[in-house]
Amino acid sequence: MSTGGVLVAGIGNIFLGDDGFGVEVVRRLSGHPLPDGVHVTDTGVRGVHLAYQLLDGYRSVVLVDAVARGGAPGTLHLIEAPPPGGDGPGEALVDGHRMTPDTVLALLDTLSAGTGSPKPSRVLVVGCEPACLEEGIGLSAPVAAAVDEAVRLVLRVVGEECGRPADPHTVA
Repeated sequence: MSTGGVLVAGIGNIFLGDDGFGVEVVRRLSGHPLPDGVHVTDTGVRGVHLAYQLLDGYRSVVLVDAVARGGAPGTLHLIEAPPPGGDGPGEALVDGHRMTPDTVLALLDTLSAGTGSPKPSRVLVVGCEPACLEEGIGLSAPVAAAVDEAVRLVLRVVGEECGRPADPHTVA
């Protein structure tokens, strides 16, 4: 269990092309020094597991995923999600094979109400525009080219969340 740290979770299905973006970013992130209190995990397609993990006392969460927002493939986005919560538990449709970050966050309200566990106060998404989400292993060229920049972005965000900017010399 965390004591107010930061969780970085790579999300996606490596068997659906660019959907594996988040998984590849956290794999590369593992080679970098991280501030104390930062936990990095490859969540893959285990959305229900991620929802429960978000209740482990993290102050902030950075989700890394492929996100279609209408930009050119390989375009990175830093999105601040609305804080988990609202007027009470919502109704989340739970399908273990299609748990998007939105679904995970909706499920979080229900799980928090049921367990009494605190939710993170801040959720950020580092997303990348996909080129191809069809069956196949491996990222498309524009998405693969964006992975190193996404690692730098995650390191910057994590540094800011931990109260210290990332050292540009440790960010490759």
